[in-house]
This record gives sequence, structure tokens and C-alpha cells, in this order.
Amino acid sequence: MNAQVVELGHAAPRRLALLGTGTVGTAFVARYRALQSRGLALPRFDWLANSRAVLACDGAPEQPLHALRRAPRLGDAAAPWKQADSLHAGDVVVDATASETVAAEHAHWLARGVHVVTANKLGQGAHAQRAVQIAAHCADSGARYGDSATVGAGLPLLSSLRALVEGGDRILRIEGVLSGSLAWLFHRYDGSQPFSLAVREALDAGFTEPDPRLDLSGEDVRRKLLILARASGLDLADGQVQVDSLVPAALATLPHAQALEQLAQLDAPLHQRWLRAREAGQVLRFIGCVEAGAARVGVQSLAADHPLASGAGTDNRVAIHSDRYRDQPLLIQGPGAGAEVTAAALLDDVLRIARKETIERC
Repeated sequence: MNAQVVELGHAAPRRLALLGTGTVGTAFVARYRALQSRGLALPRFDWLANSRAVLACDGAPEQPLHALRRAPRLGDAAAPWKQADSLHAGDVVVDATASETVAAEHAHWLARGVHVVTANKLGQGAHAQRAVQIAAHCADSGARYGDSATVGAGLPLLSSLRALVEGGDRILRIEGVLSGSLAWLFHRYDGSQPFSLAVREALDAGFTEPDPRLDLSGEDVRRKLLILARASGLDLADGQVQVDSLVPAALATLPHAQALEQLAQLDAPLHQRWLRAREAGQVLRFIGCVEAGAARVGVQSLAADHPLASGAGTDNRVAIHSDRYRDQPLLIQGPGAGAEVTAAALLDDVLRIARKETIERC
């Protein structure tokens, strides 16, 4: 299939473009159609893209989505959507990828007045300069950056932090179970079966990234901590996050396919940690913590009645300590992984942008 460049007129009404046709992108299309059938006012779905092609959809995205998912892989370097310089002020682009190439475009789109809605953590969870540019271009152009799907799959984490900061509260510390996949794994693992078996189950269920080492390494949580810190006004540079990876060095360097075959390398080290925690009457949880100038990510042994030890399934559980919540932190908990909740968070941001634009035009 050849990449198709979509040409859109400057006078067209606000349109919606989707980048990424994997599990999240597919769930996004399904939810879009469900909300549309209920009569909600949504931007017109105009085109979809992945690393294979760009296809127009004329408001009906299902058939192009199916075609894109079957198209041959061209690799990220081809980036067909870069050929479609068709986005204009007021349009909404949804990034349902995990692509560095796509994240690098966020600031450029915002500078042109294009709204960006994203589940891609590499926008504000990577280079500090990129995060600064995103904020600056939003302020200059009036474009909005919908990022509620980047942390907690739509839980009111970022919105709560920003509301506290806007109200004059100082955020002192944020700590919590920030990975739905790792939450599921550590709730699941009881020492009776290999940890690698639980990892395979999480992969098959779609809780982890296609390469589960991204979750197990703590890199996903590291990015989320950077996003939370930047939303809270905490001074944290990229390199200030200390990460305790679960992935042995020998496993980290293997190609993807080989790594999946050798996940058993995870088992012995994790089992020893689990035994030590059980002897102490504690449980293992994968925790991220950030405060001014410092952040850490890794497995911790917690008392069974610790606030961060509870929860179930893929639940994220986050404690926010601030001037207002100094003695008892604000706790936010809920499902933190899965294509459906992530897609719902993306559509929530799209709807918020559409409603605000409608109000401003009146």
C-alpha cells in the first residue's frame, strides 16, 4: 500500500486526525463511534495514520483503520503522516503512539494552533526542553495540550495537581504505584509460580507494552514521574530520576524476540526479594516517588496496611503531599492500564477541547 497524502482545505471545519492504529488507536475509534451514536458533538474524523500509510476516512474511520492495520510495515523513518502537512489551527491531532518521532512534532503542531491530545509520554516525559516548548507554544498560540492519558490512563492526577498549584498550594511529594502493568504483576505474584509467567499473562492481556522490558525497567514510571513533576512545579531534571530496573543487564541487551524467550532471567532475583518481604510480613510494590530535586523508581517492601499496598488489578494508587495535605495525603486510585480506559481519556480531552472552542466562538 502506498502512503496517501491527505489534502484538506483551509476553510474546512475543525477536524480530527489519529496517529497510531494499535490497541489504543483501535479502542479510540470504537469509542469515538459509540459517543457519536449517542449524539455527542465531536470533531469530524478526517484521517488516520501509522508508520505504514495515511488514509482519509471522510468521517467513517473503521474501514481505513482496518486497511492501515493490514498494510506492510515501512518503519518509523518513513513516517507517512509527515507528508500530510494538512493540520491547521483549530484541528485536533490525537497521538496514540509511543513514537519519539511523533512526540517531536507536538510542539510544532501547537505552534500552528493545532490542538494535541496524547497518550504518548515522550512529549512531556522526556527532554526538559521539549516540555518547555510545549508549554510556551500553548501560551502563544492558544492551542491546548490534552495529556490526561499519559499518567493514570485518565485518572484525575494531572488535573488535581494543576488545580492545587493554581490554587496556591505547594506540592511537596508525590509517591505511588504509577504503572498499571506493574501493579497487576505484583498483586498477581505470590511466589507459587515463576514471575516470568505472570509477565507473559500481562503481555497477552495487553497490560504491558509490546516489549514488557519497557515496563519492567521502570522507564515508563520514570517518564510519568517527570510529567507529574513538571505539572506540579517541582524542579526535576531528566537525569535526576534514580531507577532500580527489574531487568537484568543480560536480558536488557537482547533483541525483542530473544528477550521474550528468555524472560525466565527475571525469576530468581524477584523471588529472592519476595521471600525477604514475606519473612518481614510485607508485600512488594513497584513505587515511584518525586520531591524537589530528587526522584526514585523501583521495588519497595511495604507493610500490608501501607496506603500504597492496597488496590487490585491494574489500579494506580497515588499519594499527593502538599501544604494542604501535609498530615494526610490526598489519595487517588483507579484503573491505570488498558486500551479502553486510555482511549476514554483521549476522547475526554478531545471533548473538552471541542466544548471550549464552541464556547469561545459563541
